[in-house]
Amino acid sequence: MDTPVRRPRINPKFAAFKLAIRKSKIHRYGVYAEERIPANRKVIEYTGERLNRRETKRRGEGEYTYLFTLDEYWTLDGAFGGSGAEIINHSCEPNVVSRIMKGHVIYMSLRTIEPGEELTVDYNFEYVGDRTSCSCGAPKCRTVMERMTPKLERDLAKHKVVRTTAKSKAAHA
Repeated sequence: MDTPVRRPRINPKFAAFKLAIRKSKIHRYGVYAEERIPANRKVIEYTGERLNRRETKRRGEGEYTYLFTLDEYWTLDGAFGGSGAEIINHSCEPNVVSRIMKGHVIYMSLRTIEPGEELTVDYNFEYVGDRTSCSCGAPKCRTVMERMTPKLERDLAKHKVVRTTAKSKAAHA
């Protein structure tokens, strides 16, 4: 089956600006601006097959997933019928933000985006005990893709203490 997972592409019907998909330093492929995008503008709509909770759970088990949760029941799977927005990578310092409007997911620019710049969004995953490592490389990277909560902050602090203690013991051995 031909999906954006194997052959990523931008559907111009859903993009308000000229965009391209190229290799990314963050993860696999990324979406890049081919023209200047002013701040506070619709950049692209995230599209895909609409899934219920059961199907979302089943499809969420893969190595690469392109799922965007709309609400407590519905999720969009960008791997099937995606606009290309599903290829936008996570960053802790994003240049676009997602907005859900009347059942549509719209990516809006947070600031001016220059030609050649990779589009990024904060995935804000819900923290449920598992952490998803971040490789965005932003100066203020929080090291995880999950939305920062007091519980996540405590868990990250504990993890940092454990790592520091282990390094200290290794240095003295």
